[in-house]
Amino acid sequence: MTTLYIDADACPVKDEAERVATRHRIPMKLVSNGGLRPSRNPLVDIIVVDAGPDVADMWIADRAKRGDVVVTSDMPLAAKCVEAGAQVLRHDGSALTQANIGQQLAMRDLMADLRAADPFRQGGGKAFGKADRSRFLDALDRALHAARKQV
Repeated sequence: MTTLYIDADACPVKDEAERVATRHRIPMKLVSNGGLRPSRNPLVDIIVVDAGPDVADMWIADRAKRGDVVVTSDMPLAAKCVEAGAQVLRHDGSALTQANIGQQLAMRDLMADLRAADPFRQGGGKAFGKADRSRFLDALDRALHAARKQV
């Protein structure tokens, strides 16, 4: 059975993901270190893991498999899930695949090095907007259709 896993800490599209998962009747796991409001939706499980670096990521990585969809912006988690055969989406709807995950990991490492070398180069990036939400909704809908065919 297809499951939708959400790396829920700082995820801006939890509500959108819940709507799409409900429409597809797909169970959804919101995984975080805490601080999430409970959902009345019977398809949504709130998974609260112990505090600590990457504990939520490890929980998802241990369970995601072919036929599942994972939503995350964490590149090491995305790489593990892609390797396991799951479909992976960023919050803006862009897909992370075998073809692009290596480049994304390298870019993540490069940007970390640049931020470490220049204390004034912090944050940045564009704001998350309506177009990103729209792309995410469309991409998640397509990913869930494709994932169901893999099971």
